[in-house]
Amino acid sequence: MIAKPITIYVFLTWFIIPFLCFGQEPIEKKLKFNADFRFRIEEDWNSKKSDDSFRDNRTRLRYRLRAGFNYKLNHWSDFGARIRTGLPNKQQDPQITLGDGFAEFNVIPLGFEKLYFQAEQKGYKFWLGKNTFPFYKQHELFWSDNVYPEGLFFKKKVHFNSSVFDQLDINAGHFIIRASGTSLDKDRYFQGLQASTTFLKQKIALFSSLYYFKNMPNIPDGGETFTLDYAIFNIGTTLRVSQPHNIYFEIDYYHNFEDYNQNENIVIPFKNQKNGLITGISYGSLKQKKDWKFKATYSYLERYAAVDFLAQNDWARWDYSNLDSPDGRLTNFKGIELVASYLLAKNMKLTLKYYKVKQLIPFGVAKETGDRIRLDLDVKI
Repeated sequence: MIAKPITIYVFLTWFIIPFLCFGQEPIEKKLKFNADFRFRIEEDWNSKKSDDSFRDNRTRLRYRLRAGFNYKLNHWSDFGARIRTGLPNKQQDPQITLGDGFAEFNVIPLGFEKLYFQAEQKGYKFWLGKNTFPFYKQHELFWSDNVYPEGLFFKKKVHFNSSVFDQLDINAGHFIIRASGTSLDKDRYFQGLQASTTFLKQKIALFSSLYYFKNMPNIPDGGETFTLDYAIFNIGTTLRVSQPHNIYFEIDYYHNFEDYNQNENIVIPFKNQKNGLITGISYGSLKQKKDWKFKATYSYLERYAAVDFLAQNDWARWDYSNLDSPDGRLTNFKGIELVASYLLAKNMKLTLKYYKVKQLIPFGVAKETGDRIRLDLDVKI
């Protein structure tokens, strides 16, 4: 009997490869394991559809498991991997709903979200493979924390001997979303270039980014009727208003430079929907047991200011399920997020989140809406 490929991959990655990399340093100093668990209670209501009817109110109990390792090859390089729960065609969402479609206590789907080699030396860093989104960002409204790009990334870090400027990071990368099987320019891919800096002893962070997406489908997971490109400019800043109270203010602006006026597949109301503005303010920190942190975020994100199925899918129940894809479509909306977090222990956190959203331009006869509240328990080792 032949083992399933996923079983072979897990065995090789977790048990065989680390033992091939022994060096002079003890294995326990080179090999680091990590894992975390989340349990979530979630309630949705006031979720209007584009035909002016309402989705049923919904209560879900959900959970997530992630586990991984990192192996230090030498003082300048390492490699690692991480697996997680979640449907393989739903990159934005690693959570599993209790009792949701897996028969009578069937097994839970697992997959790799990270598999990479990286090196860092004298201010230079690069990685190859599948890894965390490497560009500086303040939230998930442009790119979800659960979406791990595959490709090549390079960073140059410059430190300044100055009382004003702290450091400057230059980040660049090429990431393949779907390979064509022919030449690289026929792939679905995105490229990023970013400069980010902090100054006045990290009182202010400022960053500027340009993201180019090529041959992107209008509907994910093979249901597209046409493809399009994005050229999204992002500029943002974080300002530390008060250090003793850990009060921070942040703002992001997005603009898509692509001209869709000649694209006959995009209807007129959406041709110039290419801007986004996101602001937030936070108070507190989560450094010690019994610490609190609060944050409020306002989002105004037009239809083509981001790629909706790569951004977060937390704020509402809007997705492509009627087009045979489970992916979210969280652009073309305005709304608020209110967050309160409490550190129960060094490795245990409670987070309460409330969302209220409304569509900017309706796809049908009515603007979609939604209210959502969540309570998360996060535990990590």
